[in-house]
Amino acid sequence: MSMLTTPLAEEMAALIASEGPLSLDRFMALALGHPRYGYYMTRDPFGAAGDFITAPEISQIFGELLGLALAVTWQNMGAPEDVAVVELGPGRGTLMGDALRAARAIPAFAETLAVHFVETSPVLMRAQAARLAQDSRDAQWHMTIDTLPDDRPLLILANEFFDALPVRQFQRVGNSWHERLVGLDPAGGLAIGLAEVPAGNIPFAGPEGAIFETSPLSLDIMRRLAEKLARQGGAMIAIDYGHTKSGFGDTLQAVKAHRFVPVLTDPGEVDITAHVDFAMLAIAAQRGGAVAHPLLTQASLLERLGIHHRAEILKRKAEKPGEIDRAVIRLAGTDDAAMGLLFKAMAITAPGMAPPPGFEQPDPRLS
Repeated sequence: MSMLTTPLAEEMAALIASEGPLSLDRFMALALGHPRYGYYMTRDPFGAAGDFITAPEISQIFGELLGLALAVTWQNMGAPEDVAVVELGPGRGTLMGDALRAARAIPAFAETLAVHFVETSPVLMRAQAARLAQDSRDAQWHMTIDTLPDDRPLLILANEFFDALPVRQFQRVGNSWHERLVGLDPAGGLAIGLAEVPAGNIPFAGPEGAIFETSPLSLDIMRRLAEKLARQGGAMIAIDYGHTKSGFGDTLQAVKAHRFVPVLTDPGEVDITAHVDFAMLAIAAQRGGAVAHPLLTQASLLERLGIHHRAEILKRKAEKPGEIDRAVIRLAGTDDAAMGLLFKAMAITAPGMAPPPGFEQPDPRLS
C-alpha cells in the first residue's frame, strides 16, 4: 500500500481510476521516465548526495579498464577506420570520460572513434555534455537504439542499464499464472494485486505462490543490438547486478538516499530496479545472430583487466592511497558488502570475433 505522496502518484491514481490497474512495467516506466515527474527526467541521482553510487563514480579505474578493453577489441577487429563507441544509459558521462582518457594509449583508436549516447534524461544529457567538454570531445545523443549508426562497427558499453528497464511479474495461483498489477486500495492509495483473468502466454508451471519476473523490453533491446552487431560488426560489454540462471522470485526494489524503500513509495522520487536475468539476455543475443560469451563476475573481469596493477600506479601519486585501496575492494571485492560477485559482466560479439579482453576464459567463480 502507498499513500499518494507525490504528483506522479496522484496522476497514476487518476489513470488507474479511469483505465484500470497498471502492469508493473508500465508503472515502472512512468515512475522512471514520465516526461514531467519521472525519476530520471528531473534529477542527477548519482553520488553521495544522490540516491546511489555506480562503479564509475567509485573510481576512475573502472572506466579506464573498460576503455582499454574497447581499444584492444578495436585492434583485434582489424582497426576499422570508422567505429562508433556507444554507451547505453551513460549517467553523468563519467564512465565514457575515463574510457576515452585511457583510450589515448592507442592514439589511432582515440582519433577514429565517434561517441554516441543513448539517453532520455535532459538533466543527464547536460551532465554528459559537460563531462566530455573537459576532454574537448562531443557526442551524438539518441533517445532509443533505433537511430544508432548503421554503417560502421559498434563498440557498446552498458553499465547498470538493463536493471533499470521495466519488468512484468506473474504469480502462480492454483493451476495458472496471474499478472501482478498496481491498483488502488480501499483508501485510494497504490497497492499491488493480481489480475482476475489468468495470463495465457506462460508455457510452464511453478509452485503455488511463485513469482515469474521478465523484462520484455530488455530482451527486445538486446536482440536488436545483437542484430546490429551481427550485421555491422563489433562488441558489447554489459555489466549489471543479476543472476546467471533463470528462476522464480521477486527482485523489484527501490532505493532512496542510499536506503531500500518499498517499491510503491513516492513514485517519481525513488530509483526502481530489478535484477538482470543474464541467461535470458544471452538467449536474446543469440536470437539476434550474435555470440554471447561466458559470463564473468565483475571481480574476475576487473582482475583480468589489471585493476590491482592500475591501482598501484595511481597510489604512487595519490595524496590518500588508502582511498584507492578502498575503491578497489568495493569494485572487485568478494564479500557481501562489495560489488565483485553481485555484479556480472557479459560480452556479446559479432560471429567469428574474438571476445573482448578478460572474456577469453570462463570464470571459475561461476562454475
